[in-house]
Amino acid sequence: MRKAPVRVTLALALVALMAMAPGKVEPQETIWAEGPPLPAPNSEIAIAELDGKVYVIGGYPSTRVYVNTVQVYDSETGAWSYAAPVPQPVHHAVAAAANGRLYVIGGEISANGIASEGVYLDTLYEYDPGTNQWSAKSPMLTARSAGAAGVIDGKIYVAGGRPPQGHDFAVYDPAADDWEALPDLPTQRNHLAAAAIEGRLYVAGGRFGGGVGSEMTDMVEVYDPSTGTWERAAPMPSPRAGINGIAARGCFYVFGGEGNDAHPQGVFADNDVYDPWTDSWQSLEPIPTPVHGVTGAAYLNGWIHLPGGGVARGGNSGSTIHQMFQAVVGCQRAIGK
Repeated sequence: MRKAPVRVTLALALVALMAMAPGKVEPQETIWAEGPPLPAPNSEIAIAELDGKVYVIGGYPSTRVYVNTVQVYDSETGAWSYAAPVPQPVHHAVAAAANGRLYVIGGEISANGIASEGVYLDTLYEYDPGTNQWSAKSPMLTARSAGAAGVIDGKIYVAGGRPPQGHDFAVYDPAADDWEALPDLPTQRNHLAAAAIEGRLYVAGGRFGGGVGSEMTDMVEVYDPSTGTWERAAPMPSPRAGINGIAARGCFYVFGGEGNDAHPQGVFADNDVYDPWTDSWQSLEPIPTPVHGVTGAAYLNGWIHLPGGGVARGGNSGSTIHQMFQAVVGCQRAIGK
């Protein structure tokens, strides 16, 4: 990866090296870096990585006029460009990459996020990077906004959404172009984070109501496709919504969020990591510029990319900032487990 122009924060922190004996910690340097900024400011965006590129899809610019743009960061050249736009302008969508294709799922087309007839979308679009073209695929079983997704064995699992779809859970099979309803997400929520690790889907945080002032949760629930069942895991260190998360080095990293009354801008700077083998959380170095409104992230060459996002409560604070975090914590099975 080419070194990006960097504004680096260095700190010595005690971070658990989960690959070592359980409970053992050692000091290690953690690094936040700032990469090349996005071409255009945005928040309430969907993000996915495909073939070494970070795709930033749809969302709100500062005008809150939602867009169909697809901004693409190439980790090899360190440059941004635009891909073909999504057929439908959208915000609060979900993005995922599977089997060499990129998928944009659901979202909404309102200017204010308030549920009304026709606001939420059931659409599914597939992007072929070889032809730079989008095509419509089978729609979701229900229209949903502000959910989250993970990919297991080439299938895309989509959980949650704004009310009344907060319990909805379904899986899409790209090979069959078909959806299947799965057991409900036990705790209904939206603006949550999800990641797939070792064949299981981890769903964390979020809020219960559609609006930013609604109650938030620290709940973590885990779905096992092999048994078709949900179970609870250790909760996040604190309730948060408007968060984004990603699997990296066998861990579940969760960043930022919205609804922090203690912060002048109402945004969380939290940076927490979950170890699925010890069922435990720890807090790492806070985000230099707290953000929300980023669904998904990208993990490339040891760095987690967090491009864009809102820097203040609400949907009109989209930024061009491109923050990068070095994934310093690794998680793996403990001996004998």
